[in-house]
Amino acid sequence: MGAGPGPAVPRPGGAGWPSPRRRGPLNVGQVYTTLQRLERDGLVESEGAGDDGPQRGFRITAGGEQELAAWLRTPPDLASPPRDELVMKVLVAVRVPGTDVHEVIQVHRKYLVQLMQQWTRIKEDEAEFDLALALVVDAELFRLDAVIRWLDAADGRLKRAAADPPRPVPAALPRLRRRVGVRR
Repeated sequence: MGAGPGPAVPRPGGAGWPSPRRRGPLNVGQVYTTLQRLERDGLVESEGAGDDGPQRGFRITAGGEQELAAWLRTPPDLASPPRDELVMKVLVAVRVPGTDVHEVIQVHRKYLVQLMQQWTRIKEDEAEFDLALALVVDAELFRLDAVIRWLDAADGRLKRAAADPPRPVPAALPRLRRRVGVRR
């Protein structure tokens, strides 16, 4: 891609770039918008002066390399759980009279298993020779597996809760007073 201060940024659709045909995680339109913003901020530079075509090349700058290195080493904020629509549906199903929460769980579980089967076929058919795709597919399979395991755990917990009679809520324990001063 030419000489410059840093390595070339892969062109969308080029080698090393997840293909839309392969259900890659990147939208080419979003990529170019992001590259333009990075260029404005001095983190990448375009390779061709005045070339605004779809195959415009970019190269990372020294400042971009520093920013990238810092970003790669900054853990994502996973301290609080994200808003999860499936968790919310299960919680609502528990509260809505006449709703079979176990059936709701099984509908979602069946769908997730079907998705896992689709991703497994992609892995078998296409990921063998594409490392980036293999990593994306593995991540998605592990994510889906975790959601299915949560659904199974939730279903089991709800069944156990239905089998156990409700326990009376214990009265609050009296607060212990702390005496400040010298003990005698």
